[in-house]
Amino acid sequence: MTESLAEKTCTPCRGGVPPLPRDEALRFQAQAPDWELRDDARRIERTFRFRNFREALAFVQQVGELAESEGHHPDISFGWGHATVFLQQLPLSLKGTPHV
Repeated sequence: MTESLAEKTCTPCRGGVPPLPRDEALRFQAQAPDWELRDDARRIERTFRFRNFREALAFVQQVGELAESEGHHPDISFGWGHATVFLQQLPLSLKGTPHV
């Protein structure tokens, strides 16, 4: 049985949690075709389009509320008529120093 991405919840990154392997990221990406995998499948990104600034701002506020409830916070940039959201997996260590 295939895991459904829509049924999963976010698990905030903690030290010692390995990033999602590229092959798994590619399988999940097939369930979210409007999202792009970037940086060797360590980052997902999507740009959303809106009719004006107010709609983009409302969307960003909704994403912020969802992110806060999940404990997993994306980077968001937005302006008149658009918002780009991306999430990045951090490596287990950077030059031997574990992420905490």
